[in-house]
Amino acid sequence: MPSRLKTSLFGVTLKTPVLAASGTFGYGVEFREQVNLGALGGIVVKGLSREPMDGNPPPRLFETRGGMLNSIGLQNIGVRAFVLDKLPELRELRATVFANIFGYAVEDYVEVARVLEDAEGLAGYELNVSCPNTERGGMYFSSDPALLGEVVSAVKKTARRRPLMVKLSPNVARIEPLARAAADAGADAISLVNTFVALAVDPRTRRTRLGAGFGGLSGPGIKPVALRMVYEAAQAVAIPVIGLGGIATGEDAAEFLIAGASAVQVGTANFWDPQAPARIAGELDRFLEQENSNASDLVGTLKL
Repeated sequence: MPSRLKTSLFGVTLKTPVLAASGTFGYGVEFREQVNLGALGGIVVKGLSREPMDGNPPPRLFETRGGMLNSIGLQNIGVRAFVLDKLPELRELRATVFANIFGYAVEDYVEVARVLEDAEGLAGYELNVSCPNTERGGMYFSSDPALLGEVVSAVKKTARRRPLMVKLSPNVARIEPLARAAADAGADAISLVNTFVALAVDPRTRRTRLGAGFGGLSGPGIKPVALRMVYEAAQAVAIPVIGLGGIATGEDAAEFLIAGASAVQVGTANFWDPQAPARIAGELDRFLEQENSNASDLVGTLKL
């Protein structure tokens, strides 16, 4: 990849600032025949829990006019199976891998981090805080600064070998207090946005389109809101911000960098184009060549 794409993120050197987002690229190994995984900026694997999870009942996906609704329910093989079965092949493929961690209590997050700390071949962690804390009556980690700070601090004490980014939810009144809470608790970066809680209805059956009812909205329709929240978060904290939400082209990626992101993640576009992260990086490179710039030159240059 051209040097103008090279990005340094919390001490980790990335070939490009374009990563594949968690939940949209499996464990990475599924795409080894379609994509040169070692050439990507990075892969954030699907969320890993303490024990395997079956996820939500089908149907789990529904295409909307402006994107996609998903209700996968965080189905995964569990952190130990990932370390034993998936991570060795990712190492062979020389992929830059970030492990996404989630749980329903602070100790769940800590245990997943502990298992990953003993593994080789990871560049860092991403904390998915868009889960309800079952010990606190279902209060979401992502909506309460104190609760968010508690889980970030606890994981940071365990995850000492590698940098920790925290993936924030957009389903809040203001993003700045959550961004600051994550930074104050020791996060090395924040990523945003996760999906918006949404609903799709079949007017003929009068039932929801998804088996679990509500789902998470992603895709081009959320991009303007995601851009706004990335800008607000980047203004609120000194740590790097990774932007995501509706990125489908190189110019989309450039917009997020200009809004304050140091890197981006591609999600929904992977469902119809598994090569999207590589394609978007190439398009971003051509944009930078036209602008006679490096990727880092764009970061935070928005003029309001």
